[in-house]
Amino acid sequence: MPSISLSGIEDRLSRELVAAWAIAKKDVLIYYLRPGVIVGGVLFPLFMFLAFTAGKLATPVALVPGLIGITTLFSASSIEPVSVPIERRMATFDRLLAAPISLNALVLGESLSGLIYSLLIAVVVFVAALVILMTPITNIPLIVLGILFSSLCFATLGTLFAAYPTENPGDIISMVNVVRFPLIFISGVFIPIATLPSVGQMIAYISPLTYANDLIQGGYNGKMMFHPIVDVAMLIVFILLFQLIANYLYKRFND
Repeated sequence: MPSISLSGIEDRLSRELVAAWAIAKKDVLIYYLRPGVIVGGVLFPLFMFLAFTAGKLATPVALVPGLIGITTLFSASSIEPVSVPIERRMATFDRLLAAPISLNALVLGESLSGLIYSLLIAVVVFVAALVILMTPITNIPLIVLGILFSSLCFATLGTLFAAYPTENPGDIISMVNVVRFPLIFISGVFIPIATLPSVGQMIAYISPLTYANDLIQGGYNGKMMFHPIVDVAMLIVFILLFQLIANYLYKRFND
């Protein structure tokens, strides 16, 4: 039985990571400034947040965490539903599938592009709130953890939906929205989870946005439903689950 050397594993891992980064960099250069990405990932969540918070007598510290959570959800999951269908139409996606890299590297690369985009948007919102609204901060590491893990989680979610074999970005964006909109209303962003009916509270526990919002809320006001370790652990579980499902779907739809 042939043995697998540690150097061979490191070499394979290095090549996979380089390939994933090349895919992410390609998306950064081509798709970040596309109108569909800007509208779906930045303007739409911003206007929706303003529509639901208009007239509410709430302090910035109560509103900013929700704004960061929503923009993270939409921005992270907006790149792949646009980039993958367009590349299918241009037949460049077939080249990625035929390249000597694993599906793990492909899914990771597509997800990294959403992660980077989401982090950029979240930093802008965070700094703007800090400078303009002077929002007090209780725990910066919690905010960083919430933004980082939720961005990767929702980016992987967008990559998962992008596995659907279509050349029309609108088809995938419509499917993603079927998931994104309910998450907003059951995850404590607009409506406190404690005020939801028992069924709604049970559903909230299987929403990744619940744990992301909990971390960000804790970073701003110190109030949390769960221990930070629980929030981070659940987000990691969702990331791995979405990664596995995405790998399966890309393999199934492209065999």
